[in-house]
Parts: sequence; C-alpha cells; structure tokens
Amino acid sequence: MIVADECYAEIYLDETAPPPGLLQAAAAMGNDQFKRCLVFHSLSKRSNVPGLRSGFVAGDAELIAPFFRYRTYHGCAMPPATQDASRCAWGEERHVVENRRLYREKFAAVTDILAPALTFETPPAGFYLWPQTPLDDERFSLRLLEEQNVIVLPGKYLSRDTSAGNPGSGHVRLALVAPLDECIEAARRIRAFVENSEPGE
Repeated sequence: MIVADECYAEIYLDETAPPPGLLQAAAAMGNDQFKRCLVFHSLSKRSNVPGLRSGFVAGDAELIAPFFRYRTYHGCAMPPATQDASRCAWGEERHVVENRRLYREKFAAVTDILAPALTFETPPAGFYLWPQTPLDDERFSLRLLEEQNVIVLPGKYLSRDTSAGNPGSGHVRLALVAPLDECIEAARRIRAFVENSEPGE
C-alpha cells in the first residue's frame, strides 16, 4: 500500500509545472481504480487555514471503506460553519493561485537578503528555506531568538540521529508563512545576526 501525504501538493513556485500526484501517476500506469493507493489532502497549506482542520482522503475504495468506518466511530463531525467554510475553500482556486504568487514574492525577497550571509537552495515547492548555519543549529536558533526576536526551528529537531549523523544538523527551517513585510524584516534580522556573529561563536 502507498499512502501519500499531499497536503503541500498545491504549493509550488512554477505555475506551468504543477507536481504530479500519486493518483495521477497510478492512472497513467493503468491503475484507474487506484488499487493500494491513498492520498491525504488538507486545506491547511493550499488555503492557509491550518486551524480549520479540514481535509479529505481519496484513492482505493476498498481501503477507504474501513477507514471511513474507523473515522465514523473514532472521529467527530466538523461543525456546520467549518463545513461551509471548507466547501467555499475547496470550490475556489483563485486564492490558491494568489497564495503561490505571494510565496514566489516572499522567496524572491528573502533569498536576496539572505544569500550574502547564508548558504541554501531555493526549493521548487513548499514554503520553507533550509539554510546552513555557521554554528550548531540549536545554538543558532536560541541566540537568534534572544538577540533578534526571530523564531526558527533547528533542523535536528525534524530528523533523527543515524549512523551517518543527523541529516538536519547544521540547518534551520525558515517558514515563509508570515506577510511579506514580516518575512523581509525577519530576513534582515537573521542576516544582521549572522554578520555580527563570530564563526562558531
């Protein structure tokens, strides 16, 4: 069974190249019943409403049937107002296109500010930057909060130790979800912090 979390599927930078999804790939291979495939979607990312807790599962009907039974007895129904808001959000695409435009704008502004101070790649999708840190990522995050009042997440918190080390170590996650002016201000503070810190300090 393949279960894909596709909650970020509609957050990508190139409007001409949306990423393919699992069900699209299955259908292209002739699996038009989506056997052994499930995808999960949410309004959280596409519509910027993480607190609404509204989403859906799609795919193999034989797998959805027991999931539906489980959800019936172990979940709760959404309030009518949440259902109404969800119906409006799922049924309208202009705000999703506008969200992607805003993320492109934020990426462009923030990367211009941070590029002279930190090393990172601009991803083709999502709304995170993962710059390398000049000191331990946990120490970097703590000092950045103390000295510049900017919150980032240490990369090591999002991965686990392996025999080759922790792949998140030495990076922080920057979420570009705040309004453009706040993202720009945060980027300026991060750059100032890096430029005024001694390497390894």
